[in-house]
Amino acid sequence: MTISMYEASVPVFSARLKALSNVLTIAEQNALDRKIDPQVFLTSRLAPDMYALTRQVQIATDHAKGAPSRLAGREVPKYEDNEASFADLQARITKT
Repeated sequence: MTISMYEASVPVFSARLKALSNVLTIAEQNALDRKIDPQVFLTSRLAPDMYALTRQVQIATDHAKGAPSRLAGREVPKYEDNEASFADLQARITKT
């Protein structure tokens, strides 16, 4: 049985991005329910040497678009890292 690089990579990235989107939805709702400024979550780090949540989402989407592009020998799409809200991050995931 043979499996293509697409079959071995894209479904994995798609599933992880869907899970990440769900986490962002839950986090945004939690912020609203608890009357916490969403920026608190978006700029928070779980440990001092970790990136903030926004940067982690940017990196996850960079990997998800970069790996398949490189495997296909195509140019990796470039996204500006300017997301400032949960909606912006969800849009980036959708675009990826």
